[in-house]
Amino acid sequence: MRLVSFERKDGRHSYGTLNGDEILDAGAVLGDTFGDLKSVLSAGAANSLSGVGQALSLADVKLLPPIPNPSKIICVGLNYLPHILESGRAKPEYPSLFIRYPESIVGHGTPIERPSVSREFDYEGELALVIGKDGRHISEADAWDHIAGYSCFNEGSVRDYQNHTTQFWPGKSFERSGSMGPALVTPDEVGDIRDQTLTTRVNGNVEQHAPISDLAIGIPEIIAYASHVITLKAGDIIVTGTPGGVGRYRKPQLFLEPGMSVEVEISNVGLLANGVIDEPMV
Repeated sequence: MRLVSFERKDGRHSYGTLNGDEILDAGAVLGDTFGDLKSVLSAGAANSLSGVGQALSLADVKLLPPIPNPSKIICVGLNYLPHILESGRAKPEYPSLFIRYPESIVGHGTPIERPSVSREFDYEGELALVIGKDGRHISEADAWDHIAGYSCFNEGSVRDYQNHTTQFWPGKSFERSGSMGPALVTPDEVGDIRDQTLTTRVNGNVEQHAPISDLAIGIPEIIAYASHVITLKAGDIIVTGTPGGVGRYRKPQLFLEPGMSVEVEISNVGLLANGVIDEPMV
């Protein structure tokens, strides 16, 4: 299944299943039981959404990040060898983890925002996974059983703020600087995620292209490591890292400007597309 969260024309938020250009609005039927998609996952009830709800045209809704309200978004830095090499760092022994916040991401089709305080706004195409079952001290052997599904992620990065100190957080946390979507795709529909390929295009030009199997630290290791630190809960998002080809290390450099477009496509998962605008002045 392809699970989505969205905003209806009347401004109310809902969730359901995506099939081509049509959404079944399961939230209109099950909303009294499950208020959002995160609560559906927490109850282990994703299969209850299949075939439920009135059909809506995709064109008539605004897609939100598949999980708009995760308790945490854990990101992995420096996790593809070409990106490690282009950034001049050593291959990590352990995953380099940092946190994003829900306010920092938008859904498919909504513009991402270049911050007013920077002109070094970069793209990073990544695979995101969503936890479907709570767990602490998860073993690598059991890690796959804790995954609800996968999605595309553009970790818009504000490079000067990222490099002000050794801490990545400032450059990864500007509001509405990243995106996720269009859907959460369940593992049975994706197949083996390690067999899939990630491609990032800026203005239609391929800037990143790599197999998911090139991850320096694999998905089971990431889940196990993170779960030793904190309980992973249904609806939590783990963003697994970006390949080489980011704008900062490209020659010439390529930073995002208003009017540009970014696409992150992962085979069998989907295509996430966003325009770029300047942060509105308040």
